[in-house]
Amino acid sequence: MFKLPFELLLGTRYTRAKKRNGFISFISLSSIIGIALGVTALVTVMSIMNGFQQELRDRILDMTAHMTLSERGERLHHWQDLYGIVKTLPHVKGAAPNAMGQGMLTAGDRVKGVLVRGVLPEYEGQVADVQSKMVYGQMDDLKSRDYNIILGTELANGLGVSVGDKVTLVAPQASISPMGIMPRLKRFTVSGLFEVGMHEYDSALALVHMNDAQRVFKLGNAVSALQLRLDDLFAVRAVRNEIADNIDQVLYIRDWTQQHANFFKAIEMEKRMMFIVLALIIMVAAFNIVSTMVMVVTDKQKDIAVLRTIGASPASIQTIFMVQGLIIGVVGALMGIVGGVTISLNIDVIVPFIENLFGFKFFPADIYYISKIPSDLHWEDVWVVSGLAFILTLLATIYPARRAAKTQPAEALRYE
Repeated sequence: MFKLPFELLLGTRYTRAKKRNGFISFISLSSIIGIALGVTALVTVMSIMNGFQQELRDRILDMTAHMTLSERGERLHHWQDLYGIVKTLPHVKGAAPNAMGQGMLTAGDRVKGVLVRGVLPEYEGQVADVQSKMVYGQMDDLKSRDYNIILGTELANGLGVSVGDKVTLVAPQASISPMGIMPRLKRFTVSGLFEVGMHEYDSALALVHMNDAQRVFKLGNAVSALQLRLDDLFAVRAVRNEIADNIDQVLYIRDWTQQHANFFKAIEMEKRMMFIVLALIIMVAAFNIVSTMVMVVTDKQKDIAVLRTIGASPASIQTIFMVQGLIIGVVGALMGIVGGVTISLNIDVIVPFIENLFGFKFFPADIYYISKIPSDLHWEDVWVVSGLAFILTLLATIYPARRAAKTQPAEALRYE
């Protein structure tokens, strides 16, 4: 019959309280609760940070492509030929050309700097989901030579215009006239408004037909870039390799990780700092284990001496008390994992309940674009947090366990 090691049996037995050492048991319980709360908070916050990161990434990539291909000087000639090739590559879900340029929009005495994106409505839906962000109008309203323009809602509010109003686009490309060098001006009609929920787009992006943008910015038949949308946004490296193998042309390739590198690095930095701050809660609970184990070792001096007398080795004594401390840490970590996973998976129910109970909103819809707290549970985060709790608990048990192993039987039993 299989028998458990006596170190494990004694370590488990010592975790159960007796009336005479109730205070030690109380500290043990507080350590378990502390570790559980720390793990729960860390798993929950990591999931919420992942949720915000995914939400912001989706909003950004709804309005822009995963990759852009261009030639020297941000010009791309004969984009139709390149379009036919890239559409056949693995992971490429869609492609569309664009003509980009910076300028100023004026309406009355109001002036705003804008990024003008010339698009082909029949292609643009392959790479960006602009149509779902439209508040007024349709993408199909953009027709060649109609000189219609679609503005972000904040940009329109800043200019004081709405659908049907006229705005003037001032392009940096100058025109030579008998009066000298004059800026290029073109009158556009506001045909629609969109709202993404990102200040970068809503306040500074304007959409026009690609042919109109080519005329205004003097691009001729060239475009600024060919945009690609992938079936997996993390497959950019594989697509780069496919382009290098299949296209005999010098291209400048930029992907979403480069275009928004600083933004996503900032989010990742915040996530790491939150991890460090909340890990301190687990560390404090682990230090409680040290004090608990020191008191247990002091309380069990007689038992340790008896075990040493009947042949238990110092290593066995050390193992007994390490088992006791690890049980505290493992139980606390398991409770924390259950709590953290439960909260993370039900955050869409828990948050509205708290808001209704106390009558307030964490993120009011009239102030914040993201009015709901998102959550995206990554199991690798759960394993990292639980591993951290286990390691800290293990380290916390080493000193008390070594102290117990150094107990001398004669000294401990002298006054018994």
